[in-house]
Amino acid sequence: MKIKLFIAVCGLLGAMTLQAQPLLKTHVETGDLEGVLEGDLAVYKAIPFAAPPVGDLRWKAPQPAKPWQGVLKAEEVAKWPPQPERGDVSYDMMSEDCLYLSVVTPAKTVDEALPVMVYIHGGGFRTEHYGADLWQSLARRGVVAVSIEYRAGALGFLAHPELSKESPDGHSGNYGILDQIFALQWIQRNIKNFGGDPSKVTIFGESAGSASCHVLCSSPLAKGLFRACIAQSGAYFMTMGSMTQQQAEQMGTMFQNQLGKKSIAEMRQMDTQSLTGTGVDFQGCAPILDDYVLTAEPYGLYQRGEYADVPVIVMYNSDEGAAFVEKTTVDDYMKELSIVPPQYLDSVLAYCPAENDEQALFSLRDLMRDFSFGAPSDLWARLQTKTGHSPVFYAYLTQQSDRTLIGRGKLRGPAHADDILYLGGAFDKEAESHPQEKKVSDLMQQYWVNFATNLNPNGDGLPQWPAFTLDPSAKSVMQFGNGEATLIPVPNQKIISLIEQFFDWMYSQKTMKTETP
Repeated sequence: MKIKLFIAVCGLLGAMTLQAQPLLKTHVETGDLEGVLEGDLAVYKAIPFAAPPVGDLRWKAPQPAKPWQGVLKAEEVAKWPPQPERGDVSYDMMSEDCLYLSVVTPAKTVDEALPVMVYIHGGGFRTEHYGADLWQSLARRGVVAVSIEYRAGALGFLAHPELSKESPDGHSGNYGILDQIFALQWIQRNIKNFGGDPSKVTIFGESAGSASCHVLCSSPLAKGLFRACIAQSGAYFMTMGSMTQQQAEQMGTMFQNQLGKKSIAEMRQMDTQSLTGTGVDFQGCAPILDDYVLTAEPYGLYQRGEYADVPVIVMYNSDEGAAFVEKTTVDDYMKELSIVPPQYLDSVLAYCPAENDEQALFSLRDLMRDFSFGAPSDLWARLQTKTGHSPVFYAYLTQQSDRTLIGRGKLRGPAHADDILYLGGAFDKEAESHPQEKKVSDLMQQYWVNFATNLNPNGDGLPQWPAFTLDPSAKSVMQFGNGEATLIPVPNQKIISLIEQFFDWMYSQKTMKTETP
């Protein structure tokens, strides 16, 4: 009797142990998968969500991945998309076969229905890699974290008359955005098998990934693929206007001539380094108005309320410009301002003066911050608050640190991309040496996970974060700095207001030119 009882207890304990294990094996529509164990997480580092876009599939919309036999072990991240080399990234690390995604899950069974956070990386639509961060720190807070890849550079955004003609939809370009949409569709069909809930998908991105999120919110093709969005340092409000299909095709033809090729067929025979590598001058690396992925300028869509009206967090960093300029002089600063229309120049100098070289440096950085990131983020928050129904939560990262990803020179706060350090858990093991950064990191991560879980960042133990309001005196922006989260009015209001007036003027000029017979 005792032996039988002992065997029964051992069996029960074994079953409990097995049940407590992360979900290291699962199945997707194309076959069986096996991940790797990283602490208490199951990590699948390279799952093909589309067929390799090579050969005749170069410059075509993504196609379904082919089924495989046996078990695919997703143990290593896929290669980088073809792009220019840099110190830590060489051509042997790249491949045109790049349409993969990662899944990191804390789930023990497929029935847990956890919220899903899908990351879209930045890189100016030219560079970077989905595997730079797999977001284990967020997954440990109770979400399934996915990071997706997409085609970049000329491989991702070349438009051309021949390509438009051969396309069933009559469009070309925007292949990188179509990759993102295809990945989100794959997630809808498969994420349940990782313990995720396809009805609880939040997209988030940084820089060009943030702009991608904005394009996805603006695109009819992405409708219903996510229920919330987090945009870190970027929105796709183009002051000069996005390229139309015709303009992009003209640029593609110029690129073909520059390469000395007679047809798309010849260009499909070229190696990827010649199309995207160091020194290749393709100027069309951006989403285009193709009347398919994007039916109109996002600026107009948001003015008319024609976008994905989902809850949003928008954020940018206080020293974004430190990633782009290390030093300057008063004379060089004034040369930079030569592109400013005369009616705005005196106001710009009043807000961003240059009485000496150091002041000129900080003013130039601030202008870069507000023109490229602050004003677009602010405009997104204001337009959605005016024309939408879903809340916008507005954030500003100011935490100073000796750690930076790409900041240069003297830093007065986080440079462009430094928000990734805080959300990626870079300070998780550095609480003693970087106590304030660790506190800000914990705050941001929990707010982000709460938002993905409940469509609201607030939760127990956190300072209350209200939805953004158009009242200029209201403290409705959450500032992350000095180890704390505190509410402030909209930062940098005067210069951002001036830049938004400039945006309005630029759009009016574009409209006038378009309407002129």
